[in-house]
Amino acid sequence: MDTAGELKHVWVRRQLQDLVATTMRPGDALLGERQLEEQFGVSRITVRRAISDLVQDGALVRIKGKGTFVSHGLVRSTLHLASFNEDMRAAGFEPSTRVINASTAVPPAAAADHLGLAPGEAAFRVRRLRLANGAPVSVDESWLPPALVPGLLSEDLTGSLYRALGAAGHPVQHAEQTVEAAAAPDETAALLDIEPGAPVLLFRRRSFTGQEDPGTPIEYAVSTYRSDRYQVSMRLGAG
Repeated sequence: MDTAGELKHVWVRRQLQDLVATTMRPGDALLGERQLEEQFGVSRITVRRAISDLVQDGALVRIKGKGTFVSHGLVRSTLHLASFNEDMRAAGFEPSTRVINASTAVPPAAAADHLGLAPGEAAFRVRRLRLANGAPVSVDESWLPPALVPGLLSEDLTGSLYRALGAAGHPVQHAEQTVEAAAAPDETAALLDIEPGAPVLLFRRRSFTGQEDPGTPIEYAVSTYRSDRYQVSMRLGAG
């Protein structure tokens, strides 16, 4: 081992980066810590620190009980109003969508309250798995008022929902959004290919159409993102 004056964990990290970039593909499993320890002639602690650095950088991902794998890429997004497809393309990824459910159902209380629906009144429910470069990133569930977009369920929902709303004459003009840490429930974890209870980012968005303030409620959405594949950044100013 010739570290040329580098700290050992930095040298190992660089070797692993080269390995990932030149001989491995997204989803490939990394060798075990013991094998890497022997290959590089360093301690287990050094190997673990190098791997942890690459996990933190988004180059590798750890899956409990399975091992460490080459990441499909970390999507870095700024907080702004955009569709998933626009967000992914802006970050350099190719988006795709699989529709899990598109039906009429009675929404949960938070969605009904935002959409101004009476108790027991139905809404359109659109639940979709969103992918970037073929890898699952989020599960999105949207609730929409049938009175405003009666033909929505006949549209191609693998594309942009915001584009479909705009084509129906109800473009999303602004939204209110919160984000929090959560644990993935079993069904969502299976769709995202993560362990049940794994940490995820939970976004809740209330969207409005129309130019008036506050506008007409058009969508209530809950999106669950893999925290190892999606990162939110923001620019802050003084004052």
